[in-house]
Amino acid sequence: MRPEVGVNGALSRLADRFANAGFQAYLVGGSVRDRLLGRPSADYDLATDAPPDEVKRLLNALPAEHVWTVGERFGTIGAHVEGVTVEITTFRSEEYAPRSRKPAVRFGTTLEGDLARRDLTINAIAQDLQSGALVDPFGGVHDLDAHLVRAVGNPDERFAEDPLRLLRAVRFVAQLDFRLDPDTAAAIKRTAALLGDISRERIAQEMDKLLVAPRAGYGLRLLCDLGLMQHIVPEVLAMRTIRQDIYRYKDVFEHTLHVVDNIEPELVLRWAALLHDVGKPRTIDNVNGETHFFGHEFVGEGMSRRILNRLRYDRALVARVTHLVAMHQRINNYDGDWTDAAVRRFLREAGDALDDLFKLSRADLTTRREDKRRAAIRRLEELRARCEAIQAQADVAKLRSPLDGNDLMALFGEGPGPWIRPIKDRLLELVIDGQLAEDDRATAERIARELYAELRGAAGAR
Repeated sequence: MRPEVGVNGALSRLADRFANAGFQAYLVGGSVRDRLLGRPSADYDLATDAPPDEVKRLLNALPAEHVWTVGERFGTIGAHVEGVTVEITTFRSEEYAPRSRKPAVRFGTTLEGDLARRDLTINAIAQDLQSGALVDPFGGVHDLDAHLVRAVGNPDERFAEDPLRLLRAVRFVAQLDFRLDPDTAAAIKRTAALLGDISRERIAQEMDKLLVAPRAGYGLRLLCDLGLMQHIVPEVLAMRTIRQDIYRYKDVFEHTLHVVDNIEPELVLRWAALLHDVGKPRTIDNVNGETHFFGHEFVGEGMSRRILNRLRYDRALVARVTHLVAMHQRINNYDGDWTDAAVRRFLREAGDALDDLFKLSRADLTTRREDKRRAAIRRLEELRARCEAIQAQADVAKLRSPLDGNDLMALFGEGPGPWIRPIKDRLLELVIDGQLAEDDRATAERIARELYAELRGAAGAR
């Protein structure tokens, strides 16, 4: 039999305060689940029969270090107590209007009624804060031991109440390395279309947790198999059955799942891994019996931007992920014949994404042929060494043309306009190529005059 789990001093003293006032207090939800699994908890959810006004009074009498009431209309009061973050919710039941995420909250009187409204059995376990005894009316402890994710009660009803639970169930499978209960899986498949009613922001929050989970690839496969991905990133589904070439054992989808699992569990990297080949189905071509995806990285860049914007991600994440998608081919295309100037240009284009690009490129090596894998890793490490050597000589990102826009306008007595850009770009290319020193203004002015004359001549010819 599983031993009872103790509680720390802050929670124990909080329980005593509620008990002395004639109220019950139980640890519930994820914090109980995580304690039973030996996982750390950042904060703790409590359930009580005390109404919200009494909860506030008891917390202020402790005194709690900070009390907040943003969730009070749903019966939830939050606080910091002796350095522990707690959210205390009055026993409640919820009724959902069809296809609505906003429940009608009614305060209840029993712990069992409160647990019955929860999504999964492993999240419907409570622990008495005084005795440490577990309250488990739905078999959550058994499901933890069996590594099983199962809906509380009737799964169709649970998912209809809040369709985000469809995605949460799969997320817990990926996070905990559990199995999905067959009846729960069947209900997800039946009700998958309900996910279309959930806001993109809330879906993105769940996807973030799934993507950085230990079994993210398996979770993504479940999303596709159960019909949920159609309502999240439907573009991923097109990668299924797209063969890369006759020598590769994986289709684009299977390869993508391997890349996701190969890369570090950091959100930008995992999104880039998921989307790096999303452009392949739209660029597939057969040339002399060989399959090619010319320009798929640039098509994928645009698709990734639309996907992430659709999910309401912030501009910084969208920019970082799309930059990685656009450049993900560059390192693996390196064959050792790049000049130092080419390496410098690559460094400037990569910018602060350089380390992430190397991580993505290494994760992208999923061939089963060990000789090909070793050769690709050797080329990757050779390019990394060259990048480091060039960076040690100069900060490539800070290379500048000897003449800026103001210098050029003064030199030619002409105001701002599109004529400046091609001259500046050419001068900078020469600096990057090592053919022009940053402080060689005399040579830069001579070259600028030649370029200016060419531009004016071309304009006159038109």
